[in-house]
Amino acid sequence: MLCWMNGEYIDSTEILISPFDHGFLYGVGFFETFRTYEGKVPFLQEHLERLETALHHFHIHMPYTIKEFRTVIERLNEAVGGEGYFRLNVSAGPHEIGLQPTSYTEPTVILFRKPLLERPRGKNKEAIWLKTPRNTAESANRFKSHHYGNNVLARFEVPNLADYEGFFLTKDGFVAEGITSNIFWVKNDILYTPSLSTGILGGITRGAVMDIAASLGIIVKEGNYKSAALEQAEECFVTNAVQELVPIDRIGGVIFEGHTGPVYNRLHDAYLAQIFNG
Repeated sequence: MLCWMNGEYIDSTEILISPFDHGFLYGVGFFETFRTYEGKVPFLQEHLERLETALHHFHIHMPYTIKEFRTVIERLNEAVGGEGYFRLNVSAGPHEIGLQPTSYTEPTVILFRKPLLERPRGKNKEAIWLKTPRNTAESANRFKSHHYGNNVLARFEVPNLADYEGFFLTKDGFVAEGITSNIFWVKNDILYTPSLSTGILGGITRGAVMDIAASLGIIVKEGNYKSAALEQAEECFVTNAVQELVPIDRIGGVIFEGHTGPVYNRLHDAYLAQIFNG
């Protein structure tokens, strides 16, 4: 796998990260995942703005610009060919053991790229209510951080992530998010999604879908909802930047419309139109 690390193109087998990196020692690290369409990353600015917000919050300096990242993404795709799945990872960088630093000015920045394994659009997944509750975020907002143990524990509860998605509930029993996604459902032509106040990640695709829904005249309601509210829905789907909108056809004994859902189809079509046509 060809990667890019701290300004240099490098094979993944040659990447060396210091054991003193505070991303390793203390979990001080953040990441974004995204994919390319015809070699370009939609919503790249939004991904980098979210990452920059996390880095600023934890006093980590980002030494590279969006223009530089666009160039790296294009070159990594050109070197291998085809569309790519990317993970941009920023950890605090090496320091002595202990929490002495008041800022991190030399982070470890790696852009990983692997071939994109495209999921057939419209292929249903089955959802499972997780026994593992959603943990609280490290701060007022949830970031995509190295604190990923909660998601790992949840992953152990589902047979695989290709055909299933686990749905978290908060400790108070409110619907939160998926292991790797945000959750939406439709009841009486109204689109529902958990509020950010539940401690979920403000997904980039989540935000795009909400904006598209509003432009189509679809009412969107955010709130704190118990599992029963979702189970009464006609449609359910999840979103993330790599898999787009993924229809859910069941959870437990409850059946949803899945890929035939009219609201899901309108939103997914409009999302793709925005990506390809601007």
